Amino acid sequence: MFKQVKLLFLYTETPLHVGSGSSLGTVDLPIQRERHTALPMIQSSGIKGKLRSAFDNGSNKDSIKVIFGSESSEHAGALAPGDARIILFPVRSLAGVFAWITCPLVINRLKRDLDIVKQQVTWSIPEPEEGQALVVPDNSNIVIDNAVVLEEFSFTATKNDQVQDFASWLANNSLPVRPENDEYKYWRNKLKKDLVIISDSAFTDFCKFSTDVVSRTNIDQATKTVKNGMLWTEENLPADTLLYTPLFACDPRSGNQNTVPAEVINAKAILDFVQTHLTNGHSRLQLGGNETVGRGIVATRIL
Repeated sequence: MFKQVKLLFLYTETPLHVGSGSSLGTVDLPIQRERHTALPMIQSSGIKGKLRSAFDNGSNKDSIKVIFGSESSEHAGALAPGDARIILFPVRSLAGVFAWITCPLVINRLKRDLDIVKQQVTWSIPEPEEGQALVVPDNSNIVIDNAVVLEEFSFTATKNDQVQDFASWLANNSLPVRPENDEYKYWRNKLKKDLVIISDSAFTDFCKFSTDVVSRTNIDQATKTVKNGMLWTEENLPADTLLYTPLFACDPRSGNQNTVPAEVINAKAILDFVQTHLTNGHSRLQLGGNETVGRGIVATRIL
């Protein structure tokens, strides 16, 4: 049984492609999505594999075996990441370059998971109507004449104090922190001003139709032309998307506590070990495919 849980936030610094295989639709290689909501997600197996790969530097094999499981199937790992869910999706804005959007469905999921990790929050977001955009009361960069224009769609701007509280909480608790070089200061300040909450249906539509879709080719080195069949389209989550995943932990499953390193002796120690390694040396991970073309660089933070 899991005894401890933390939330791992993932902020995409470059477009992210975590694929679901080939498709017969308009996009050859779509991203992973939830079946019932069609919202973007990242399956937990990919996150766990990437964490294991990043942490396994050859000097902590016994601890890695406890956390992620034995490669010889002696026992399962004590760490269980969940699927990564979206919180904020960046959308082009007529003013302010771009805005982060979210919706009540996503927010209430986050509140439910924050309750699991015993994080109390004071914000409570009302349900916006169709065509309405809830924005921060003051200093928003994206409101023009009481309207918010996202892509080619116009929403009526409604100022709401709870949006400010939620935006400030996200800026202070989910975006990466770099005490030695605070390169995220600009993004925290922007988030406090440029967060927009729209209806669930509008948010879902943006997540379906406003992702990055790029065309890629494979060139024949001899003829310098595209190889036969080697032109395809590929979908990516855009840079500046924010996701999170719960990290569940139980006590080591090895059966012999005498062989368990002290740094991962129980569930709490295991999550502390993961948090320390993510903060000191693995504050950025590469997720998904296309590693050799710079895709999937994500900044991390654990709450």
